Amino acid sequence: MRIGLYPGTFDPITLGHTDIIRRACALVDRLVIGVAINTGKGPLFTLEERVAMVESECAKLAAETGTEIVAHPFQNLLIDCAHDVGAQIIIRGLRAVTDFEYEYQMVGMNRAMDDSVETVFLMAEARYQAIASKLVKEIAKLGGDVSKFVPEDVRGKLLDKIS
Repeated sequence: MRIGLYPGTFDPITLGHTDIIRRACALVDRLVIGVAINTGKGPLFTLEERVAMVESECAKLAAETGTEIVAHPFQNLLIDCAHDVGAQIIIRGLRAVTDFEYEYQMVGMNRAMDDSVETVFLMAEARYQAIASKLVKEIAKLGGDVSKFVPEDVRGKLLDKIS
């Protein structure tokens, strides 16, 4: 069974994330969504809330794609998380050149720790390339419409959270 790991903070999960998840399903039999605890980033949503949103959105994608998708909270090294879930592939989404520079360094470090785990980069669809959770939260806090950036259920949770 080919197992992939798509890690992130998912604070909140966006349409860019779901685009990458949908496309990653074509590459693996089982996709683990690694939800980083990452308190250093000061997430708006609790870990439990982020996992619940990921599970809800991924249930729809799993039904659509036929791929098993599970959420897995983690706070250890990404390569150790990959080992924990049995992943042979780490999936990373790219939006811009600045993403690539950071990801390039991460791949090098991960390969130095375990060169048997491959990293695959997927470019977000053009209409999702500018979406970043940080910007979505800022737009919502300032009263802007985020419906083009997050799934409808997530939009409701985001608006409830900031009000």
